[in-house]
Amino acid sequence: MSMPRTAFTAAAALVLLAASACGGGEDGAVGQGAPGKTALYETLPDAVKEAGVIRFAGDSHPPYRIVANDGKTVTGVDKEIQEALAKALGVKSEIAIVSGLPAALSGMLSSRYDAFNGPVKDTAEREKQFDAIVWMVSRTSYLIPKSASTKVGSSGDLCGKRISGTAGSIVEDQVKLLTQWCAKQGKAAIAFLPLADTNGTILAAKSGRADAAGMTESAAIDAMAKEKDAFTYVTQTDEQGAGVDQLAMLVPKSSGLGPVMFEAFKEIFKNGAYKKIVDKYGLENVAVDAPKLNTAAGR
Repeated sequence: MSMPRTAFTAAAALVLLAASACGGGEDGAVGQGAPGKTALYETLPDAVKEAGVIRFAGDSHPPYRIVANDGKTVTGVDKEIQEALAKALGVKSEIAIVSGLPAALSGMLSSRYDAFNGPVKDTAEREKQFDAIVWMVSRTSYLIPKSASTKVGSSGDLCGKRISGTAGSIVEDQVKLLTQWCAKQGKAAIAFLPLADTNGTILAAKSGRADAAGMTESAAIDAMAKEKDAFTYVTQTDEQGAGVDQLAMLVPKSSGLGPVMFEAFKEIFKNGAYKKIVDKYGLENVAVDAPKLNTAAGR
C-alpha cells in the first residue's frame, strides 16, 4: 500500500531542514496531460490516482523550463516531457516554480511535489532518499559575455575568475573540480557565486558581478541563440574533472512513484515521444538511448 503524500518520517523531516535553504515555490500551471486509464495507471500509488495529477517542482532553467513574465506559465523541454509522461500514466501534469534546487528537494520531501526533472546530477547520496531516473547527459559549460573586459578563450582561462552558477547544482561541483585543476597548474582559485537560477547567473555575468556563468552546455547554446553575438562559451574538459554528467529526474522513494515513473519513461522512449521532444529543442547531443534507474550507487 502506498504511503499518503502528507506522511513523511521524522528522518525525512531532519533532512528537509538540512536541505532547505530557500523555502517553497508558488502555484504553477496545470499541464494538458489526458487523464484516464492506461496500462500504467493501475500501478500508480493510491495517492497519485486519487489526485489525478503528478506535481512537478521546477526553477527557471531555459531551455528546460522557460518561465513567462507572469511567473507561472512554463514552456520548454521539461513541460513537454512531463506531459508525455503524464499521458503514459493516465493522469495530468502540474508544474510549480520554486526558487532553486534546495526548495525543490525540501518540497518533495515534505510531499508538496512528486518529482523534479532537474537537470540535476544523479549521485549515490541523492539516491538514499530519491529514485533517480537518468534521461539525459551533459557537460558543464561557461557562458562569457563578449563585452567582458576579461577575455576567456578556454576553460583553463577561468582560473582566478568569478563564476556564477545555480546553488547546489552540477555546476557548483564542477567548479570545485576545475579549481583543483587550477591549483595543480599553480593558478589562482575560482570564486563561485551561488544564485537561485540560470537567469540570475546569466544576469550576473552580463552585469560584471561574475566573469562567466556556469550551466549545462544545452543551456549555454540556448542563451547564445536568444542573444545573437552577445556571448561565447567554453566547456570543461575531462582533464579538469568534467566527464559526462548523468542527469536525472528525482522522485522521493517514500512515495512509491519512482519505479512507475521509470516505466513511463521507458514508454515515451518506445513510442517516440522522447525523441520528438529532444529533436525539437536540438538536444540530440545530450540524449540517451534508454532511461536508467538508480545507477549512481553502483558507479
